[in-house]
Amino acid sequence: MKCAVLTGIRKIEVREVPDPQLRNETDVLLKIGVVGLCGSDIHYYLAKQTSNQVVQYPFTVGHECAAVVEKVGSAVIRVKPGDRVAIDPAVSCRKCDQCLAGRPNTCRNLLFLGFPGQLQGCLSEFIVMSEENCYAINEEMTLRQGALVEPLSIGVYAVKLLDNFKTETIGILGSGPIGLSVLLAARVTGIPLVYVTDKIYERLDVARNAGADWVGNPDKSDIATDIQMQESSLLDAVFECCGDQDAIDQAIELLKPGGKLMILGIPVTERISFDISKLRRKEICIQNVRRQNNCTQTAIDLIENQQVDVDFMATHYFNLEETKEAFELVAGYRDGVVKAMIQLG
Repeated sequence: MKCAVLTGIRKIEVREVPDPQLRNETDVLLKIGVVGLCGSDIHYYLAKQTSNQVVQYPFTVGHECAAVVEKVGSAVIRVKPGDRVAIDPAVSCRKCDQCLAGRPNTCRNLLFLGFPGQLQGCLSEFIVMSEENCYAINEEMTLRQGALVEPLSIGVYAVKLLDNFKTETIGILGSGPIGLSVLLAARVTGIPLVYVTDKIYERLDVARNAGADWVGNPDKSDIATDIQMQESSLLDAVFECCGDQDAIDQAIELLKPGGKLMILGIPVTERISFDISKLRRKEICIQNVRRQNNCTQTAIDLIENQQVDVDFMATHYFNLEETKEAFELVAGYRDGVVKAMIQLG
């Protein structure tokens, strides 16, 4: 089979490698149809080491995908050959204290698709996953939408973490695919007012069209002042979705006393900092958001029931041989790209 592998910084090759094999009775052989490029994939493309993650070449990245079931192990009951599926890329052990407590996203033995030192990614014609990671989608749902389930499920989980927290106004800092997924989840749950920022004007237009009440560019104006003019009490919660120190600082400015800072962005550095005086005086609560935690099916249901429309996030399409072009496009934030999709089917 063919797969796209990182062979160095900004180097990708399409290679022929052996087909994967079923090894366990609950394994599923998947023929990949569509792969979405994530910001973390770009981190590995641009640097050998990101925070404490070191890429060992050659390495296949990619974790946002949808596929068709090719073959199943003898004990598989969730799916059958021919089924179209969305994939949860996080493989948890289902046995540790975290899994048993309903937190498979912080599993002690977690393995993740396309994560250095864990599992090879899905930018290949075939992969093998456990049946627990395969979610059947209906005939009306496209494989493209199936691949977008993964970022949407993160947005769904992030908003779900606000349950029992009075939330009427939120900010989303960064309107890439994760920020937009938070926006969609916030809208479907009925949060009344959503403020969105980004440094790329095209993405602000996308956010506005997707339901943002207000958008702003921090490179062009003082966002905290602009929002406070409309929300004198400031915001109940802010979702930091870009992994940028300036955005984290801005989030503290935007939050009202007792507000909640939701950290989804993945910094490329090992450490970030906070103004502890402002954090303490406002009694800000910090909530890290780790992937999707059992929200994959919820995200599928939202798409299948037409409660959210994710198609607008897929802005550019490439085939496997054009993978390097796709990475360069996303790395450079060119041509208004939101989500680049690699089509293998």
